[in-house]
Amino acid sequence: MRHDPADLVFTGGPVLTLDAARSRATTVAVTGDRITAVGHDEVRELIGPKTQVVDLAGKLLVPGFQDAHVHPVSAGIELAGCDLTGLRTAADTLDAVRAYADAHPEQEWITGGGWSMEAFEGGSPTRDLLDRVVPDRPVYLPNRDHHGAWVNSRALAVAGHTRHTPDPADGRIERDASGEPTGLLQEGAMDLVGRITPRSTPADRLAALLRAQAHLHSYGITAWQDAIVGNFGSMDDPADAYVAAARDGSLTARVVGALWWDRERGAEQIPELVERRREVSRGRFRAGTVKIMQDGVAETGTAALLGPYLDACGCATANTGTSFVDPAELRGYVTQLDALGFQAHFHALGDRAVREALDAVQAAREANGWTDTRPHLAHLQIVHPDDIDRFRALGATANIQPLWASHEPQMDELTIPFLGAERAGWQYPFAALLRSGATVAAGSDWPVSSPDPMQGIHTAVNRVAPGEKGPVFLPEQRITLTAAFAAYTAGTAYVNHLDDTGSIRPGALADLAVLDRDPYAGPPEEIGATRVLATYVGGRRVHAATS
Repeated sequence: MRHDPADLVFTGGPVLTLDAARSRATTVAVTGDRITAVGHDEVRELIGPKTQVVDLAGKLLVPGFQDAHVHPVSAGIELAGCDLTGLRTAADTLDAVRAYADAHPEQEWITGGGWSMEAFEGGSPTRDLLDRVVPDRPVYLPNRDHHGAWVNSRALAVAGHTRHTPDPADGRIERDASGEPTGLLQEGAMDLVGRITPRSTPADRLAALLRAQAHLHSYGITAWQDAIVGNFGSMDDPADAYVAAARDGSLTARVVGALWWDRERGAEQIPELVERRREVSRGRFRAGTVKIMQDGVAETGTAALLGPYLDACGCATANTGTSFVDPAELRGYVTQLDALGFQAHFHALGDRAVREALDAVQAAREANGWTDTRPHLAHLQIVHPDDIDRFRALGATANIQPLWASHEPQMDELTIPFLGAERAGWQYPFAALLRSGATVAAGSDWPVSSPDPMQGIHTAVNRVAPGEKGPVFLPEQRITLTAAFAAYTAGTAYVNHLDDTGSIRPGALADLAVLDRDPYAGPPEEIGATRVLATYVGGRRVHAATS
């Protein structure tokens, strides 16, 4: 035990270290930005006259949470716009749009987003509904999962789109029986209107980043991977915000940026990604990852499946979803990226997309050998049982979004009936992946769903959403509380190449969170009620709860 006084000491535990032994402690010492001692009463010897002492008073100290797949800047921009998050009925959603438009008469466009498909019959709102509340200005509102956008008639007119506008190759314009656009644009069709919406300014993006960072810190999040850095549809590139914040010191989190793979282009963009990595990596922001969106989402029939979707009668259709990147070409692209030291971050939701992404990782391994690029597949809604063991065998991390693994209207009404019983049973196989030996990381996909890790941990453990009473969604895929904590800490630290974070151990960075309780001491159904009292990055407090 060293005897130089520490700068900061947490004591009065418990401390969940999430070290290799999953040990517990009661006292942690920090000097500078790193943890210098972990233990019990003996660590109190490091308290000196200038040491700041934090009495945990029985509250739990944990490693800082990390989010493996999140969109903070776009979330921050949406928070400042027409935010429809959490509204569950069509009436409440329309009232919110009307209220926002009335409160902002100066705005040429009404933008924002976050509406829930479950609020509308069949998950498909129409332009007529928006026309009733905002008839005079164009409206563009992405839904909660950001794979579809709802627009009014004025927006379609301003964009010049009619019944004669063809569907883009990577999207779909929903149409009524007569062929007229209904006002719902899926996947790549979103850009038909999104590209003419008002653009954010660099100042807007920086403000959005700082707004989002404060929000994430309030949930104990100290690091994350931004899942799209680049221009994607109507989303502006957040890279300039990260560079500005890294330069002026206002970026207090540790961030990995996943550079967007333009699915309309091929290998010719790889040299640009190499240069982009060099240009924007600054301080606490590193851009060593490439994000490849391989498919869409199940609710709109764009998740790539190995077999056909079913119709409302339970009969097979001709639709098997969309692979945005040709699988054979994907293998070549990922092999080249891997050779250049890039991490691949796949959006892979359907079982075919998961297999195509794993095939690409396998091709890279066979061509380049086993490199430390740490590829990961996000979402993993449907995984064929034959592919479970491949994650471990290939060193591909399973990047899960636990909040989606529960019964709710979007799952029960818009997904399960169109998958069929067998495939519905392959959804979000968290326990199977862990049993296979796969590395598991966790994220939120915020603003798609809440960024609160304790909400995700609750759902991973219970397979029931916080505040709900059941039924349990595929109970055999429930995981332990420790496994869920590890996914949001050590697992995501591994994905982010932040090897000196993710656990509480001497020498690690002092990225820490203080919870208001020890969830191990209460019933599993109360895990989601846990709140964060304080968050530290490198020993510096970046969040303190006000009540």
